Parts: sequence; structure tokens; C-alpha cells
Amino acid sequence: MEGQKVVASIITIGDELLIGQTIDTNSAWMAQQLNAMGIWVHRRVAIGDVKEAIVKALDDESALSPIVLITGGLGPTADDITKPTLAAYFGGTMVRDEATFKQVMEFFESRGLPPLQRNMDQALVPDVCTVLHNKRGTAPGMWFEKDGKVFVSMPGVPFEMKGLMEDHVLPRLKEYFQTPVVVHQTLIIAGMGESFVAERLVDFEAQLPANIKLAYLPSYGTIKLRLTAHGQDKLSTAASLSMQFHQLKDILSDIVVTDQDQPMAEVIGQLLKEKGKTVGTAESCTGGFIAHSITLVPGSSAWYKGSVISYANEIKTRILGVKPETLAANGAVSEAVVKEMVRGALAHLQTDYVITVSGIMGPDGGTPEKPVGTVWVGVGSAHETVAVKFQLRYDRYLNIQMTAAYAMNELRKIIQ
Repeated sequence: MEGQKVVASIITIGDELLIGQTIDTNSAWMAQQLNAMGIWVHRRVAIGDVKEAIVKALDDESALSPIVLITGGLGPTADDITKPTLAAYFGGTMVRDEATFKQVMEFFESRGLPPLQRNMDQALVPDVCTVLHNKRGTAPGMWFEKDGKVFVSMPGVPFEMKGLMEDHVLPRLKEYFQTPVVVHQTLIIAGMGESFVAERLVDFEAQLPANIKLAYLPSYGTIKLRLTAHGQDKLSTAASLSMQFHQLKDILSDIVVTDQDQPMAEVIGQLLKEKGKTVGTAESCTGGFIAHSITLVPGSSAWYKGSVISYANEIKTRILGVKPETLAANGAVSEAVVKEMVRGALAHLQTDYVITVSGIMGPDGGTPEKPVGTVWVGVGSAHETVAVKFQLRYDRYLNIQMTAAYAMNELRKIIQ
């Protein structure tokens, strides 16, 4: 199919989604993957494990979209009714898929467990579908076609759904639908609010060609600016986008973090690797969250050495060498303390750089002088120490995430 904008609908099935017990991350991830290949998500619908609701959603969404992607309701329990509902909807009967049956048996044998009948029933599929092999689980994906429309059913487990999308669904959709060329470039900035950035970019946005759009995507302590170009020829579309992207970088050069869509921890990792340097962390209020963010980056062992979780004041004094009189005079959440934490962490961890943090994450613990959300960040090396105060306004978990992002950005600035 060609010559038209291709749209898709996403249906997520499960009572747990409707009551908030499980957060639907599938739809967001699927939309990102589809958008990257020129397929636009027209609608996202969440429904419960009810046959009538599933049938109505299939009717409604297929009337609007040539692609309907479905996740959930494929497990071995009684409330997982998606498969028999799809068999009836497409006029098929349930048959055993031998490849899936073999996989189910091998799965339980390898764990020394006897498969139950409900487990073996995972291999039953409608005879009117194309079975999509699930390498990451026992429930197969199913591809249906009806009146030029494509319907794909996948498990609701994100790890399994992503495997099926990458291995089967995305390549098949690309083959089935001739989508327009879509090219993205992302700039990550920090240190300026979204409204102020938008004000600076008024003239830039006004001169953008009709086929290029700018999107603002605020995140933890940073803003992603994504330019998206549409066209028919990949080379000319990419070239046009590149010209605009370089203008965008020049306008915001003072607040650019990176011109790649990557997390802050990855950015500082690349800088440290280029310079052959290492970093360590000494965390109080974030309790190891910065270390966790850093070690999520593959290969971080080359530039990250370790952490001291100095949550209690006695750890600050006994291990990091913060003077008791400094704590008594200034309190733990202070410029003086995070600077002494920098010196102690450099000596203790033997790294080229360190990040230190001390703050009040909430919901309690604030004072009129130091309200909840007060955070001091220290970064430094043997030659330089910088301390910066932030006043955050979020809940405890978001305050921790924002502190980590701000702290890593302060490190980025002194490395550069």
C-alpha cells in the first residue's frame, strides 16, 4: 500500500491497566517504534478482559486504522480471553501450533517442572492467523489480515512484546505498507526552562519548512528538542533536516548537552572515556540513585569506580572526613558539607572526578530556612570544586531523579 498516510491503533487489554495496578508502558514504546518508521498512532485504547469490549474495540479501531496492534490477555489463566475472542472474531478454530508446543515443553523441562494443561494450551492458536514465534516467552504472537487491514496480537509482558515487535512485527509492517520517509534528530539541552527556550526559538520555528516539525520533550532536568522531517527520498529529507538541526544547535550552543538522544549518564561516560578519566559518587539524599543511573550504561566499569552512600552524618564524618564542626555549623544540607564530601570522596575512591549530593527529598524534614526540595550538589577534581544549590518542588521520587540529572550535568560541565 502506498500514497497515503499510514496510521495505527493500539489496544491494550487487562483489568489491571484500568485500575492502575499495572502501568501501560507498552503503548508508549510501540508508538515510538511505529513513528520512527513513518506509521502514526491514531489512537490508544485500554480495555478490560471482557469479550464484548474486545470485539467493540476491534470493530472501532479497524474502521479508523489499517493497523491494529493488541497487547495483553494471552496468558494461561482464566481471565486471559484474547485468543479465543480473536478466533471467533476472524472465523477460525483453535489448533495446536507444534513449534510453540515444543517450546513450552522445553521451557518446563529445562526447569524440572511438570507443565500444566493450561501451560500446554499456550500452544493453541486460531488457524486463521500467522504465528509469530516468541523467543522470550511461551505465548506466541498472532498476525491476522482482513479486508486489507492488519491485526497483531502480542503478550502484555513488555519484554516479550518488544521481542516480537523487533523480530517480526516491525519488519512485516514495513514490507506490507510503503510508508513515507521519516527522519529524526534530537538535541538535548539543560539549564533553561521550556518557555524561555521557546522564546529564543520563535524565529527559527517560523522559518522551518512545512515538512519539518520541532517537538519539545521535557525530561528530568533536561529538555529534548526533536526535529522530524517527512519526505519521499531519504537522502534529500535527511540533508534538509541536517541543515535545520545545525541552525538549532548554533542558536542554543550555550545550553547544549548532546546532539544524540541519550541519557545524561551516557554523555558523561563518553566524555570520561575520551579523556581517560574516572568518576565516583558520594550520595546522601539520593541513596545510590546516581550510581544506579551510571551503572545502567553498558561499559560503565571503564570509567566508574564506586560510591559511598553517606546517608547518615556519621558516615560523612567517619568515611568521607567531613568535620563534625562543619556539620554543626552549617547542617548536612550545605555548600560547606558537599565540598568536604568532594575532598573526602576523591581521597577515598581515588578517582579523577566525584559527584556529591546532600538534600531534603521530602515529604518531611524541611525547615523555613531549608524547605523540602533543597539540594546541594558538589562536583570536583583535584584541581577544582564546584557546589551548586537547587530548590526542587516535586515529590520524593521525582526530587531524587531530578537531583541525579542536575548532578550529572554539573559534572559534565566541569569535564568539558
